[in-house]
Amino acid sequence: MPFQNQQARTHSHVGPTAGRAGDFEIINCTNCGFAHALPLPSEEDLDLAYAQTYYREQKPDYAARAQEDAPWANMFYEDRLRGIEAALGKANGASKSKPRLVDVGCGPGHFLKFVQDAGWTCEGVEPAEQAARYAQGLGLTIHNQTLTSEWMKDQAPFDAAHCMNVLEHVRDPADMLRTMTLGLRTGGAICVGVPNDFSAFQLAARKSGAPEWWLVPPHHLNYFTFDTLEALLQRCGLTPVSRLTSFPMEAFLLMGRDYIGQDAAGRALHQERKSFDSALNALDPAIRRNFYSALAERGFGREAIIIARKEF
Repeated sequence: MPFQNQQARTHSHVGPTAGRAGDFEIINCTNCGFAHALPLPSEEDLDLAYAQTYYREQKPDYAARAQEDAPWANMFYEDRLRGIEAALGKANGASKSKPRLVDVGCGPGHFLKFVQDAGWTCEGVEPAEQAARYAQGLGLTIHNQTLTSEWMKDQAPFDAAHCMNVLEHVRDPADMLRTMTLGLRTGGAICVGVPNDFSAFQLAARKSGAPEWWLVPPHHLNYFTFDTLEALLQRCGLTPVSRLTSFPMEAFLLMGRDYIGQDAAGRALHQERKSFDSALNALDPAIRRNFYSALAERGFGREAIIIARKEF
């Protein structure tokens, strides 16, 4: 869930055009190190859109669908939690009996609930009132506000931070990451996930005549690959330690299964990928994890998820 950033970008945005969508140009910005839209909406417009209307207008069925997907989603929640714990273990030996995690942009709170049930002390930050209320109904501690450096400093230290599907929405992803890092203890871990855009599968589909459906400003302002996300984390003082991903939905397009702009078709294909994942997991969860780890290491998969560590 997106957030209003606390600082505006101060440098200029220059680079070759990567795509266009409506009145927006997407550039591979040489100063930022990743692709993003121009012009950037104001912080006030973003704050109004996401705090008041995002879940109501863009994701009205999110909570119901998340409940339906819960057994499948929990497999991937466990992967992220295992990765976070492994990153903490490498830095500090055995984990604390009650480690502490903040989920920045927790949405309706399903990942946070999974982590809390696993024995962690958890808090979420979520500016969308509708999502925050839902998460609070799950018995979670949720702060219905935008993320600020003051809040992170006041609540510190956290052992880990989680931030899924947020950085693509904000004006300044680097500022968002640095703000989260303020609240992490030395040796703490962060798990960040974004759509894996301009991927080989997307580009192959575009070459075959598909539109650039993944370009959706002003909802998505920033467009990352695994490599550009890792580079951004490093510029923010974090050390990437592992990659995760999910099924590359674009593969269906390359097989002639068009779902662009078709909710029913997309949902049906989502059910197929759930069946694929569940079958692998039933045989051996390690097989599913190894499959997606191999994809992620080569830059494939629908999501680019990086787990990194704060070394100092």
